[in-house]
Amino acid sequence: MSNIPVKTKKIDSEIKNLRREVGVLRSAIISILGRDREGKYRPEFVKEVLLASKETPTGRFTNTDSFLKELK
Repeated sequence: MSNIPVKTKKIDSEIKNLRREVGVLRSAIISILGRDREGKYRPEFVKEVLLASKETPTGRFTNTDSFLKELK
């Protein structure tokens, strides 16, 4: 039997699910905003997104409440 408390396992599972959901949302936003009318990615948008992905984050979420507050 594992020594990790059930509550910690649940939090870890929720964090994993949130990471997956954020990845899906990020992908959806890029696919919607990054395409022009013909359905091709605009080069300037792709360049901007790639540069932004290399930036250091300006905030850090310490719990689920602070994360959900930022989403709202």
